[in-house]
Amino acid sequence: MNLRSLFGYGLLIVTLTACQNESDKPMTLKDSFQQLEAEAPKAAQKPKELSIHGDTRIDKYYWLNERENPEVIDYLKAENAYLDTVLGHTKPFQEALFEEIKSRIKQDDESVPYKDNGYYYLTRYEKGKEYPIYARKKGSLEAEEEIMLDVNELAKSYAYYAVGGRNVSPDNKLLAFGEDTLSRRIYTLRFKNLETGEMLPDEIPNTYGACAWAADNEHVFYGLKDETLRVYKIMRHKLGTPVSEDVEVFHEADPTFSTFVYQTKSKKYLVIGSSQTLSDEYRVLEADKPTGRFRLIQPRERKLEYSIAHYGDKFYIRTNWNAQNFRLMACPEDATTKEHWEEIIPHREEVLFEGMDIFQDYLVLSERQEGITRLRVRPWKGEEHYIEFPEDAYLAYTTVNPQFDTELLRLSYTSLTTPNTQYDYNMRSREFTQLKQQEVLDPNFDPANYQSERLHATASDGTKIPISLVYRKGFEKNGKQPLLLYGYGSYGASMDPYFSSVRLSLLDRGFAFAIAHIRGGQELGRQWYEDGKLLNKKNTFTDFIACGKYLVAQNYTSPGHLYAMGGSAGGLLMGAVINMAPELFNGVIAAVPFVDVVTTMLDESIPLTTFEYDEWGNPNDETYYKYIKSYSPYDNVEAQAYPAMLVTTGLHDSQVQYWEPAKWVAKLRELKTNEAPLLLYTNLDTGHGGASGRFERYKETAMEYAFLLDLEGIKK
Repeated sequence: MNLRSLFGYGLLIVTLTACQNESDKPMTLKDSFQQLEAEAPKAAQKPKELSIHGDTRIDKYYWLNERENPEVIDYLKAENAYLDTVLGHTKPFQEALFEEIKSRIKQDDESVPYKDNGYYYLTRYEKGKEYPIYARKKGSLEAEEEIMLDVNELAKSYAYYAVGGRNVSPDNKLLAFGEDTLSRRIYTLRFKNLETGEMLPDEIPNTYGACAWAADNEHVFYGLKDETLRVYKIMRHKLGTPVSEDVEVFHEADPTFSTFVYQTKSKKYLVIGSSQTLSDEYRVLEADKPTGRFRLIQPRERKLEYSIAHYGDKFYIRTNWNAQNFRLMACPEDATTKEHWEEIIPHREEVLFEGMDIFQDYLVLSERQEGITRLRVRPWKGEEHYIEFPEDAYLAYTTVNPQFDTELLRLSYTSLTTPNTQYDYNMRSREFTQLKQQEVLDPNFDPANYQSERLHATASDGTKIPISLVYRKGFEKNGKQPLLLYGYGSYGASMDPYFSSVRLSLLDRGFAFAIAHIRGGQELGRQWYEDGKLLNKKNTFTDFIACGKYLVAQNYTSPGHLYAMGGSAGGLLMGAVINMAPELFNGVIAAVPFVDVVTTMLDESIPLTTFEYDEWGNPNDETYYKYIKSYSPYDNVEAQAYPAMLVTTGLHDSQVQYWEPAKWVAKLRELKTNEAPLLLYTNLDTGHGGASGRFERYKETAMEYAFLLDLEGIKK
């Protein structure tokens, strides 16, 4: 039976209109949902047995992975129609929120230029246009602007368009860039003659979007993707020759590794890297010898992580070799295996060494201590120091620093209350020069109107979990205020306290916003990550629940006003916590959620599966199978009351396939015992990152905010 005939737009709209006419009371989300619950799409059940390790799971909705099946597309469209109807009364509010969010963003805007190889490069936006214009000026900022790419023109014919990996040739005459028109992160490499403005005939499909130029301005190196979207080969292309004649220079045969290629900041070397969660390997070749043979820096070893940078006659190596939180080593160019590594910066138990920037006279280290990133300036000769910032909780990071011979460090600074600000920092005099601060085009905006706090919840095992919190001053801690708790907690990705002008639409309407710095991230060092992965993964979920309970206990909010949000692996977090503690939350937003963990990690044809065994575990091993199954959100949906939920996905998602959230919603709708709204939105044109336009993406944000605000009874 055609699902569209059961759940057509007309029937739902007529039903809603009739309901609205019965009462003069303002429609609410829960009213709308309850009146239309009988019309909710019901996915067909086609049970499939999935057996391994003597255990059989019955998946009634497995068939939803049939991307080309019209019945699948009809079901997704029916869910979209149902969402449109249930949220129909919020449409004017959504439009107002979208315009409000957009109005705060400066439409005629320009990035701070940076200098590289004789040119100043900048990105700018024009009023009314969705996409950036990439430009440069030769020699000085007063020179005539050269437009390299006007992405607005390139994107005209596409529902989705993204540019990746822009890279100018050493002689400044050619531009290489990646083009994705599907939103599946599969890029076609294209080349433009910057002197004539013409596109070259060379087009290389199926790449990851970036390439590295050889010094001869003729050869480029790029990575190809396989059917699982893993980058598995590095190829060499000579401009003007057929792609069929490109030469394979490296083949990554291990399906748990992915490979990439780049050029060192020194421009001397081309580098091929190959990485998995716990191991790295690098090869180098002089950039002026493009047809030569890459040589190995240090052979891969299980649990040996390292990365390389080049300066002078040495390679500088950040590594976890006998150093859980990483240390810095150096070695000669011609003796690079680890027995030749000499320690420059030792390991420290309390400090995570995250990255470095090398200059002629300075080494800048990015370090994380007590959850906050600190920038450490270490002259090759002289006294080192930390850059001082005015707030206790903030995010500071180095940005584009392509030059060696300079005393100026380009960096950005932000906090929950301070808009992103870019500086040049003089590493000798220790003086800041502010270059630009993000403009918030709201005459009523004043950072002094907002308050941030740093709190600590206690996890079930006694561990203290940091929470970053922001609200508008006047927020009453009486347990009656709405609060949105955000979390991620995977891959060692740290969630930093940053400013968002978009978020003001919640804060100015009485919401508090909190970030739970749960285990699985790296906020408190590498062990914080280790304690939230593999057979420790449940710590991530119980940490988040502990943060929610703490905020309730401290009267920041209550279960009737507490909301949760996470995306991708953070969507897994959402799925797990609502199975474990559904009564704690009034509403949840799960964006592109990774919720069918067992099935996905058993399917090596799905992107990211083999690459992530060291993150989640390989369920072909019975120990990991049982543990993953014990928390996998899809496998643990049960007959209980669930919070109101908005679930989003993209049909072309390359990271989390659309069918995971689709199956999850179908199973939740089958089993949940209460009448809380359950809504699924599928963007049929995009993938993991959502819409490609500068403002278009905020339409989905406005929908999410309207969902939350309506649950609170906030209508404007």
